Amino acid sequence: MIKNKDIIVIGIQPWDIEIGSNCKNLALEFAKDNRVLYINAPTDRISMIRERKSAKMVKRKRIRNGLEPSLVQIAPNLWNLYPPTITESINWVPAPFIFNYLNKMNAVRFAKDIDKATRALQFKNPILFNDSSMFLGAHLKELIKPQFYIYYIRDYLIKNPYWKKHGVKIEPVTISKANLVVTNSQLYADYAIKYNPESYMVGQGCDTGMFDQSTNEIKEAAELKDIPKPIVGYVGYLSSRRLSIEILEYIANELKSWSIVLVGPQDEQFMASSLHSIKNVYFLGSKEPSSLPGFIKCFDVAINPQLVNDATIGNYPRKIDEYLTMGKPVVATKTLAMDYFKDYVYLGNNKEDFVTLINKARQENNVVLEQARYKFGKSHNWENNVKEIYSRIVSVSKKKNIDI
Repeated sequence: MIKNKDIIVIGIQPWDIEIGSNCKNLALEFAKDNRVLYINAPTDRISMIRERKSAKMVKRKRIRNGLEPSLVQIAPNLWNLYPPTITESINWVPAPFIFNYLNKMNAVRFAKDIDKATRALQFKNPILFNDSSMFLGAHLKELIKPQFYIYYIRDYLIKNPYWKKHGVKIEPVTISKANLVVTNSQLYADYAIKYNPESYMVGQGCDTGMFDQSTNEIKEAAELKDIPKPIVGYVGYLSSRRLSIEILEYIANELKSWSIVLVGPQDEQFMASSLHSIKNVYFLGSKEPSSLPGFIKCFDVAINPQLVNDATIGNYPRKIDEYLTMGKPVVATKTLAMDYFKDYVYLGNNKEDFVTLINKARQENNVVLEQARYKFGKSHNWENNVKEIYSRIVSVSKKKNIDI
């Protein structure tokens, strides 16, 4: 265990992000036994102009003007910093040497905000936990001088066009400077270990308590009471970059006696898809996170029909743990990351497999299988995830003679 330490958490997602965030969940868990400063990514100049009317940007402008505090306490051991400094928008710069110069300039500005906040909180010998901030993170070890530096990879960002442009060269540098690299996928650990031998897959956390029927009285969602059974369902953002519309269309057309229930917001491709003209497909829209267990409870089989591409092949889908914690049979696309679930999830390679496995999953389901899924899914909570991170910190610090 790591206790009574000062931990600085930086990343690419602010505390006031609307969607779930691994980084926020980890910070909350760190704060149970340590003092934690969660630092929002600094505002860049182009975003400040483009999004100037948004509530988030209005708030940040008020902070820069001294009308609101930049450092706020959000829990007994947890503070959130809104960096007042504006960074320059530099990703468009084509020349690497110019980008590197400007990136270091941004990092120096960011580090000054961090230093001011840590001095105000009297942080000493902090641990720095960096969630995927590869550009600014390339310089923070030298600028902040943490006692221990951890780089966290939970997505293949360098396959994303924005990060790829300069990240292909910079992320390996950031990885190499870390004392420890932790990831939620073996694919990412294999990538990182090429640049840092202290790179490990530590799994993934999930708010399993919300989906635990043994401790919660989860009621079936009222919206599904008139939808015919059996139900094959999906919960999450309907993104055409990550999900296969083709597989969903095939399932709907082949399993006409089933209802296909899709819970979550849609992107433009999903909105324009022929799924909306298929009678046994039900789009229920975005829901409050707290209501999701009630929808999953109604599913006879839960699915995750991912596309296999750079964005998904190493992705650890948190929804799989949510499905499993509720004991549901799950059918998902076979990927390198999903191999971790192979003993508890039916894995398919194509649309035909999905239809076969959905029928098989329903036919084979029983109490013994439900309990096995429940125990496996429930073990992937944030407490256990952080314990694994702490274990790696301790082992690496001993190996490198770093006093933690």
